[in-house]
Amino acid sequence: MRLILLGPPGAGKGTQAQRLVARHGICQLSTGDMLREAVRNGTPVGVRAKEVMDAGQLVSDDIVIDIVSDRIEEADAAKGFILDGFPRTVAQAVALDEMLKAKGHKLDAVIEFKVDQNKLVDRIMQRAKETEARGEPVRKDDDPVVFKTRLEAFNRDTAIVAPYYAERGLLVTIDGMQPIDDVAQAISEVLETV
Repeated sequence: MRLILLGPPGAGKGTQAQRLVARHGICQLSTGDMLREAVRNGTPVGVRAKEVMDAGQLVSDDIVIDIVSDRIEEADAAKGFILDGFPRTVAQAVALDEMLKAKGHKLDAVIEFKVDQNKLVDRIMQRAKETEARGEPVRKDDDPVVFKTRLEAFNRDTAIVAPYYAERGLLVTIDGMQPIDDVAQAISEVLETV
């Protein structure tokens, strides 16, 4: 099972990805985590990425695709994976499709979480309060100002990825404002059809 979860920050992608990992034994792949691991391990693509980052530049789509390509060859991704935080642009989606095709793979579904963006700030502030109450460190991106900046970037750059997958018949939209268990049930129903 190869999935992409789409939606703005705070839509519940991470929460649902964790449930899918536990239920289906597939891995959640975060491009940020993969990038840091490749740099830490000194892989060829990690060395390239480090040079770019050390120069203060953004890592190119080619490097990110190479990191994803290397990562999905690892044993824990054999049963499938959930891409988290990727693709962020249509160019990345096209490159991902080409890379998967070259490996003889394809995506099974792209699940988009539709949410009321006006209510997301409240959701993020609640998440920060709950995290703090558990005595855990609050995520830096749970700050309302940082969150609004991330939301603007999503609307500017990433929201256009959904229509790309809709044109290919892969996009399924779920109401992300439902309770967590209801969202999980909706995802399960989608996955029964793929």
